[in-house]
Amino acid sequence: MIAQVIVDIAAKQTDRIFEYHIPDDVGDVEVGSRVFVPFGPRKLQGFVVGLTKNSQFQGKLKDLLLVVDEMPPLTPELVSLSKALADRIFSYRITILKAMLPRVMRANYRKILVPVTAKAKAMPFFQGEPIDLTKITAPKEIAAIRKLLRSDDAKIEYVVENRAKVKTQNQYALPLSKKDYIDLYESLRQNAIKQKQLLMAIIENYSAFPMLQQQLEQAARVNTATLTSAVKKGWLKKEPVEVYRDPLADVTTSDKHHKINLNDEQQAALDQIVPTIQTAKPQTFLLEGITGSGKTEVYLHAISQTLASGKNALMLVPEISLTPQMVTQVKDRFGEQVAVLHSGLSEGELYDEWRRIRRGEVRVVVGARSAVFAPLTNIGLIVIDEEHESSYKQEDNPRYHARDVAIWRSKYNSCPLVLGSATPSLDSRARAQKGVYQLLKLTKRANQKNLPEVKLIDLKQADFAGGQLDLTVELVDAIKARLAKKEQVILMLNRRGFANFMLCRECGYVMKCPNCDLSLTMHKDTGQMQCHYCGYTIQIPTKCPNCQSTKIRFLGTGTQKVQEELNELLPGARILRMDVDTTRRKGAFKRILDSFGEHKADILLGTQMIAKGLDFPNVTLVGVVNADTGLWLPDYNASERTFELLTQVAGRAGRAEKKGEVMIQTFNPDHYAIALAQTQDYERFYAYEMQMRHAGNYPPYFYTVLISVAAKKEQNAAREAFKIKRRLQANLHPATIVLGPTPSAISRLKNQYYYQILVKYKKEANLNNLLHQIQDSAQEVKKYGLNVYIDNEPERIM
Repeated sequence: MIAQVIVDIAAKQTDRIFEYHIPDDVGDVEVGSRVFVPFGPRKLQGFVVGLTKNSQFQGKLKDLLLVVDEMPPLTPELVSLSKALADRIFSYRITILKAMLPRVMRANYRKILVPVTAKAKAMPFFQGEPIDLTKITAPKEIAAIRKLLRSDDAKIEYVVENRAKVKTQNQYALPLSKKDYIDLYESLRQNAIKQKQLLMAIIENYSAFPMLQQQLEQAARVNTATLTSAVKKGWLKKEPVEVYRDPLADVTTSDKHHKINLNDEQQAALDQIVPTIQTAKPQTFLLEGITGSGKTEVYLHAISQTLASGKNALMLVPEISLTPQMVTQVKDRFGEQVAVLHSGLSEGELYDEWRRIRRGEVRVVVGARSAVFAPLTNIGLIVIDEEHESSYKQEDNPRYHARDVAIWRSKYNSCPLVLGSATPSLDSRARAQKGVYQLLKLTKRANQKNLPEVKLIDLKQADFAGGQLDLTVELVDAIKARLAKKEQVILMLNRRGFANFMLCRECGYVMKCPNCDLSLTMHKDTGQMQCHYCGYTIQIPTKCPNCQSTKIRFLGTGTQKVQEELNELLPGARILRMDVDTTRRKGAFKRILDSFGEHKADILLGTQMIAKGLDFPNVTLVGVVNADTGLWLPDYNASERTFELLTQVAGRAGRAEKKGEVMIQTFNPDHYAIALAQTQDYERFYAYEMQMRHAGNYPPYFYTVLISVAAKKEQNAAREAFKIKRRLQANLHPATIVLGPTPSAISRLKNQYYYQILVKYKKEANLNNLLHQIQDSAQEVKKYGLNVYIDNEPERIM
């Protein structure tokens, strides 16, 4: 047989199938297998995407070297998906195949120097063993290596390493009968206390063996030394066994979610979804429900029906921060059948969860964006919660949208897809309007309570409580009233750090990142100025770096500054902050949310990550410190993002018995996105925003493609961008709009200047082929320090 392999080099020249002969002694090779193959002088990892008996190749095919995994890591479905995606998102197929696997399963390549002649083997330099060339830095050693290579006394070889490691634990089996252990116990002298404890534990738990080391040590109250001695005496038989790292080990479950009955609207929505599960129909539903209307309960009932019909379910949530609460609910309902996938897991946990899914040991997968590639088979339902979220779009290569991948998988598996949101994306809502998706509506809260009252505070007229001009007297008084009643408050400011920039009042100098066209943000807790794009940091200055004046000020605001102000204004309040800075450590999301849920804090202050999905019954006030942070961004969907965020965060208040209130501080109370978020009137917002999009020729009325050109020298980026524009204009219809090239809104990032072209079109048969040609040409200009990126349906045009 012949294996058709995609090799691990992302380049135009290698973005095709290479054929390898499969020797008899290699083992089973299947579609989706990960293999090692010879490629020129190197060994490379590759993926088998097809098997054939015949080849068009005239010469002798090279032999495939090794099959890496016992079970192919990719299913035939995922292999087919990689081909469809490569055509649509302008990414090389190997990049997509690797994105489908946990990071730890991506190959690690090493270059080694191997002695060939007896003379080389005898050299103390080698000590008879190959040398890892990545560790050689001394000039003398480099010169010696070159000499050895020239004289053919040594050669370079390429080693491919598999980083994925299985976790094992010692397991103990019993080689003797129960009677033998009783006889041994009775024959021991009285002072052999530990041995007696061990034998008694064996006798009492005889039927529970084989037993893991940790369990046995706890049951017998002995240490490893006692067990090692018992193995030597033949009392126990030790062998290593594979164990899974369990990211859900500390998720406590209860029975409270099991008896929830649906209201009439929820039941009506479920009644539309269930028949498509049973008849295997690839229908897409848009479940539009106000915040607190019980969309999650509809998902869980639908998943129950899916499992009852013998099929599996995949559920996506937008943020890692949402995953702990959602996973708790799903695990409550479905127990050990649930696996979780998101980037907050350790590499080992991710690898183990992924293998449980691939081995068919779980039936429900919950995860963030990349979980859309979970190797789940027999899928009967796919759910995307908060489908409007921009985090479902991958910002760098491969630039896929999880919703598009889910639609493809829904068709492949002939199963329904449920998109849920209180504020659906305009794209999805427009498709529902046209009948492409089926619209299901939930118009009332599941607990029969009204939506919280939303009050707008005009910052142009307001009195401020502190000296920082962040918190108004009205908002602080409302917080005090809630704290007096032992109720909780959520405050959102979508900007982390302490101050947005440093300004010198003498010379006007603003401290900028040396790599990006951006001011540095002050982080008081770490004592550093930081770039939020490239990560550059420098100590907070005490005087102006430009004119040495001490008259410097730190302007703007962030979550750190608001926390400091709250501590001054409300000395007794317990405050938790949740932003990128406080959630870097593993498990930090869960610890913060658990503490707040257990009322160990009165106020949860955070960025947009606290706006979605969180459900705390004791939260009766939600405050938005500044609603305008994203409103004036140079992006066509800035108003949509602002409306979604405000509506979502407002929905965190009054979700149980207590009445909720929302206070939104803004300089623009009359802007339609903010005014309509006050009444949570999605339908009016949708109608108004669609008019704006129609007038500006933007999605969903037009499809868009963003082409970005990056280079270290600005004129090189501009020159290449104009070249691409001329090529587009020569080959596209006059009705297609080509905007630019223009410098990006942030024109320099990580020492690269960016120019961009936006293509807007309704029908353009030539475009896909033309963009693939531009992608291939980009490989040629890369050697001149130019990078070209193509983003199909970008979430941001900045």
